Amino acid sequence: MTRLVQIQNGTARAVALVEEPGLRLLDGVRSIFQLAQEAVDSKNALTALIQKKATGEFLDYDPIYNGQSEWRLLPAMDHPEEPARCLVSGTGLTHLGSAANRQRMHEAKESELTDSMKMFRLGVEGGKPAQGKIGVAPEWFYKGCGTILRAHGEPLDVPAYTEDGGEEAEIAGVYFIAASGEPLRIGMAVGNEFSDHKFEKKNYLNLAGSKIRNCSLGPELVIDPEFDSVSGMVKVERAGKVFWS
Repeated sequence: MTRLVQIQNGTARAVALVEEPGLRLLDGVRSIFQLAQEAVDSKNALTALIQKKATGEFLDYDPIYNGQSEWRLLPAMDHPEEPARCLVSGTGLTHLGSAANRQRMHEAKESELTDSMKMFRLGVEGGKPAQGKIGVAPEWFYKGCGTILRAHGEPLDVPAYTEDGGEEAEIAGVYFIAASGEPLRIGMAVGNEFSDHKFEKKNYLNLAGSKIRNCSLGPELVIDPEFDSVSGMVKVERAGKVFWS
């Protein structure tokens, strides 16, 4: 897979191709946004453009990843000049675990389907329409603009007005909006957000409001992932010990 990172050292920015244990710097590229813009304008495949710009200059990845370098990781995608033009949004109920948790959170009787589960089942039945057919739109929420994004290793804040802070590991699709208005997916990245589940539990309509929090994205943007099935494990560590997984 083709994996990219954005890094910064003071005012200097760079984009690098992950070739473990190193990072291969790309020539003259300060942001993945810039790279995507050039690929669209030149009508080149993004992977071909990356190979064309790859240099022989390497940085050690581990010290940067572990926060032991003057270079630090940035979110896997941002708008380098105008954060307000980077929009962070999401869809709810996109996997079985999420739907089951929402059902348990809001059900009155075990035999009754909540509105959340009804929405999920509509998506299962019509979320992948045949060619030329209209599909079922997913539940949608807006989180904020690019100023809420946090990089690998940066803290996620739980505001004082919240009742709860619960992590939600995500796989984020990263899109570039062309001048024509066409959205072009350029890759996927791991993400994490905090949600106020106690607020959401009061009423399922509070879903969007419970998610207006800062969130992390990255550290890597995977350009050409296989996406048939993705599995993983989430854990919370405290003082070097696993507190929850």
